Formats: sequence, structure tokens, C-alpha cells
Amino acid sequence: MAEALLRLDDRASAKRRSAARRLHALADEAAGPALFEALRREAGQSRTWETKYEMVMALGACGHVPAVGFLTELAQRPTDDTALHAALGDSIVRLRGPQEGFAAPLEWCLDSGNPMLIDGALHAVAAVRAPLDAATVDRVLDVLDPLDPYDGMRYWAAVAAAEWPGDRVGAFLATCAAGPRADVADAAATSLEARRRLLEDQT
Repeated sequence: MAEALLRLDDRASAKRRSAARRLHALADEAAGPALFEALRREAGQSRTWETKYEMVMALGACGHVPAVGFLTELAQRPTDDTALHAALGDSIVRLRGPQEGFAAPLEWCLDSGNPMLIDGALHAVAAVRAPLDAATVDRVLDVLDPLDPYDGMRYWAAVAAAEWPGDRVGAFLATCAAGPRADVADAAATSLEARRRLLEDQT
């Protein structure tokens, strides 16, 4: 980790990016402050969105809660680097969720109307198996149900929905499983089978 922290100051963006990727994999909260300072510096660079992406993801993995305010500010800045918003949605949910409950940051991302921010948030929900209440699930499905069947934003919801509460979840997964995108269909079919087994275990 010490070597990776030193490389966060390297003049070469590729080496800073590699360092952030390594710190993401290590997920050590001790790396949080140095990553945060590195991202603050990187935010002023106009051509290094991939490096920013890795730093943002690393901050979420390291659980560096003091970065939330800055990440939220970045998420509201206009940018052509839309993929960065996926990392911001992911890390905002990871950092706020354990303290506030996962519904609050997820709904903040939903309210933004930013597809990449929402996609990142749903990735975090799936990755940490975040518990959601039925009302929050309904908010998610209100956003996803009208989307084109080819829209990839359904994917992480299909992955996460195996344990979601609410009467609409089964219909959502069935629609995804019958849809034209193989990745979404496969994820939904897996979640439907998991829900079936869970119901059997409860009866």
C-alpha cells in the first residue's frame, strides 16, 4: 500500500491511475485521506477522467466518509466524462449507506435523473447487497420500468432484486428475463430462481 500511496503523486496519469486501482483492490481505510487529497488535485485536470474514476471508486471501497461532500459536488458538475458519474453514484451510496441507510443516497441519485449516476448507485446496491424497503424499491422500479428493453441500467437492479421486497419485483424480473439483452435476462433469471428458493425455504 505504501508504494501505491507514493504513486498517487506521480507526474504520469497512468501511474496515478494504477495506484488508485491498487488501493481500490486493497480497500484499506487507512488509504482514504491520501486518496481524497489526490482526487482533489486530480479534479482540476481536464483530461484524466479515467484516473478520477479509479480514485472515486477507491474512496468508496476504502470507506472514506469525509469525501462524501466533495463527491456529491463533483456529481453535480457538468462534464462530458459521463462514465465518471457511475463511479460517483457507486461511492456515494457505499459511503452514505451504512450511516444513513441505503435508501437515502440511492434516492438522491434517482432524483438526479442522471442515468450514469443511477447505474453506479445500483451497482453499489447490488455489490453490498444493500437492504431496501418496499417504498424505495418502488422508486427504483418507477425509473426502470419505462426504459427501453435494451437499456443496460436494468442490469444491476436485476442482479440485486433477488432479495428485494414488494409485489412488483417478480413482474420486473420476469420482464427482464424475457427481454432482448442477454446480460440482463441472465441476471434476472438467476434472481428469479433465488427468489423461488427463498420462498420455498420460508414455507
